[in-house]
Amino acid sequence: MAVPGLVHETVARTWPVRRVTTGHCARVKPRAVAVQAAASRISVHVVAGWLVWTLIAVALAVGEMFTPGLFFLGPVALAALAAAVTAALGGGVGLALIVFIAGSVASLALIRPIARRHVRMPAISRTGTDALVGSKAVVIRRVDADGGRVRIGGEEWSARSFLEDQVLDEGARVEVVKIEGATALVVE
Repeated sequence: MAVPGLVHETVARTWPVRRVTTGHCARVKPRAVAVQAAASRISVHVVAGWLVWTLIAVALAVGEMFTPGLFFLGPVALAALAAAVTAALGGGVGLALIVFIAGSVASLALIRPIARRHVRMPAISRTGTDALVGSKAVVIRRVDADGGRVRIGGEEWSARSFLEDQVLDEGARVEVVKIEGATALVVE
């Protein structure tokens, strides 16, 4: 099987070739070398493409872990993974780039809003002490920066005023600003 002359010339210039000497002249056997070089170039190109896209996907996924709450790099990492699959299946650089761009736009438009909704949980779906933040309470023993007691939803809690100079007398209606351990920080 003959390989086009252009490949012979390229290979002859860039790849070491085997020379057979007979008498005065050296003869080059470019066909075997050209076929071998072309095969190795194809496999290197395909492997390099999917490997680069996979490394990009991993880097973006790691970046997503270090930017909690934004959820921007995660969808782009999924698009890079789709581009890696495209490159591994033999798609060219252009096709992989198109898949990456289209995948990025689609995943940011579809997946990111869903993820953002789950990050911002409304007060109703919060649980534990987080559910108490923002709720109303009644002071049952004077509350200042040193301490006191409040009733939150039928339960008695130790409390401190959120503002250090604020003093809250018995019967005052207050709002829970924060929970620190078993102590409610309240403000009028």
